[in-house]
Amino acid sequence: MSSYISNVRPQPDQVLVDLADYVLNYHITSSLAWETAHYCLLDALGCAFEALDYPECTKLLGPVVPGTVVPHGAKVPGTPYQLDPVQAAFNIGTLIRWLDFNDTWLAAEWGHPSDNLGGILAVADWLSRTAVAHGKPPLRMRDVLDAMIRAYEIQGVLALENSFNKVGLDHVILVKVASTAVVAKLLRLHREEIINALSHAFVDGHPLRTYRHAPNTGSRKSWAAGDATARAVRLALIARTGEMGYPSVLTAKTWGFYDVLFKGNSFRFQRNYGTYVIENILFKISYPAEFHAQTAVEAAFIIQQRMKAMGKTSDDIKKISIRTHEAAIRIIDKKGPLSNPADRDHCIQYMVAVPLIFGRLTAADYEDEVAADPRIDILREKIYCVEDPQFTKDYHDPDKRSIANALTVEFNDGTILDEVRVEYPIGHKRRRAEGIPLLLQKFKTKLAHRFSQKQQELILQTALDYERLIETPVHEFVDLMVV
Repeated sequence: MSSYISNVRPQPDQVLVDLADYVLNYHITSSLAWETAHYCLLDALGCAFEALDYPECTKLLGPVVPGTVVPHGAKVPGTPYQLDPVQAAFNIGTLIRWLDFNDTWLAAEWGHPSDNLGGILAVADWLSRTAVAHGKPPLRMRDVLDAMIRAYEIQGVLALENSFNKVGLDHVILVKVASTAVVAKLLRLHREEIINALSHAFVDGHPLRTYRHAPNTGSRKSWAAGDATARAVRLALIARTGEMGYPSVLTAKTWGFYDVLFKGNSFRFQRNYGTYVIENILFKISYPAEFHAQTAVEAAFIIQQRMKAMGKTSDDIKKISIRTHEAAIRIIDKKGPLSNPADRDHCIQYMVAVPLIFGRLTAADYEDEVAADPRIDILREKIYCVEDPQFTKDYHDPDKRSIANALTVEFNDGTILDEVRVEYPIGHKRRRAEGIPLLLQKFKTKLAHRFSQKQQELILQTALDYERLIETPVHEFVDLMVV
């Protein structure tokens, strides 16, 4: 028995068309979006500079073939490398993401939209250097911020109603899609070529989330986004050659993305593409902690100060209860051994225990030396999570977007501290006035990890002056950060 299969090539899926039309035609008028993109750029670069202190990160950097230098290639800030744009995107994206300290988006799917800066900055820098070498005008940093706004929007809007983690796919699929769209625009691909590039982004193989979860949690989660944004650059360059696309990549029966990987479901959309995501982005300002735990860590610091005033230490604690939201329980509620830094920075018990014991939480606190302190695991075993349905509801509410955690501590002598509840972390839009000065200080502190005082001053003169920054050629800005 045989069945007839139509070989008539369909029109492109509407999802692809909408993405292409957004990157090509949407006019960004929101001053808040431009302002926030500036802060996102500074924050992402600061995260990258601090990551350069970690050998497990830097061993992955540089050209594929040691010693390769690409004429007019993209430079990697904070390093001496000048690479092809694909490898530069991997380097920059990996640096930004390594310490889990860059900005965050939480919805049905979560992720880190600044991951896209790897591909954006690499391509913009390469195009600028190439243009100048041929006597043409370079791209300016305004083009980088424009691409960031659009990449944030694409990744975030797709994440609002569509949970890729529930089908076992990692959220970096959205980095690949968003980076493909905006890099294609930077490359000046026409509409059909952008649609083709996007189709390849969905056809591509997609990472499993297993490297983020027990028993396989590992360091790939720190370079997966670099890999995704680099892959996007490669796919956009392939599309630029005129390579064909696959118009019904999502909707094709049996063989399309929806049927193969999304349980037959189509993507759902809460809103049209605009500037909503970057305007509501979440910054990790105080702590390099998985974002679902940010408010729990903030509460832990408050409790630690109360304990200090009472003359109590972590040894006096009998039990800690954490009221939290469903996503936190699904991702970071862990018992048992934690085998590496990637395991620890995705464990809410670990992230609460460290500040209660030491009065701090830094990237170094996830390393083996600190984790070897037996007090941490003893205290972890006393920390229990329970879902609060209202916290889960408010987490998904587009008007609230809270990430609430509430901690209650009971001591061995029967004393119980009043619950400490934090709904919105300091990096939330509702706390921008409080957060931005600290974010700028974070950037300045991270600069000091890598650059001399003189070079720091030169970088800050341009980086902090928005009007000057947006008119600066991309390659000149990147050159300020080369060592």
